Amino acid sequence: MNILDFKSFKNTKKISMVTCYDFWSAQIIEESSIDCVLVGDSAAQVMHGYPSTIMADIDVMALHTAAVSRGLKTKFLIGDMPFLSVQKGLHYAMDCVEKLMKAGAHSVKIEGVVGHSEIIEAIVRSGVPVMGHLGLTPQSVYQMGGYKVQGRDDLSRELITTHAKQLEDLGCFSIVLECVPMDLATTITKNLAIPTIGIGAGPNTDGQVLVLHDLLGVTKGHRPKFLKNFLNGVSVLTESLNHFDSEVKNNTYPSDQESYQ
Repeated sequence: MNILDFKSFKNTKKISMVTCYDFWSAQIIEESSIDCVLVGDSAAQVMHGYPSTIMADIDVMALHTAAVSRGLKTKFLIGDMPFLSVQKGLHYAMDCVEKLMKAGAHSVKIEGVVGHSEIIEAIVRSGVPVMGHLGLTPQSVYQMGGYKVQGRDDLSRELITTHAKQLEDLGCFSIVLECVPMDLATTITKNLAIPTIGIGAGPNTDGQVLVLHDLLGVTKGHRPKFLKNFLNGVSVLTESLNHFDSEVKNNTYPSDQESYQ
């Protein structure tokens, strides 16, 4: 998949996207039919145990992006611009873009638009594809008062709709809509020429994204309503670990077959 496919898939084919943070899982995704991969700042939570995405700075994001890039050959790779990276001015923002692109990203994703529309436009003009992100934007979670559905009242619905059109006009090639009511996501999707990728936004967006570890059922704790586990990964992995433990203690592993003569 490449950047041109996003617009051509609009109204013709649903786009599948998953997050990824390391080399080994990128290799598995490469063998799948998944369309594109996001190195999300959710790495701070999923991989490092922080309570929010804020601790994923540009060095963390570039490190994870490079690892994922080495495991992919054909997938389109998006790198998250980290917390405050576009609020510190154009020079710093472009430094962050440069690090992500040199690490192997094919594009960058930026949360929100208020206060940094000029930065988004400048990045697009520089030749770097930009994916937008509206609705629940985790980097602003403290301002939002927690991980809550956005766009429930008339004012916020109007703002999200306006911002979606603004991102399209600024040159974004796609927009993630996170945790917004289904009817709002449907309206925005129909009114844009660029595709929308939903997470907690209902079935009528142009594609869907999930955190890989949530999809595989290897995370514990809070389960948002939109989450579906496509594998009971915790059970499968625990069973495998217990099997290894049993064979070690019963002295059946390693056998002659796994030993050098």
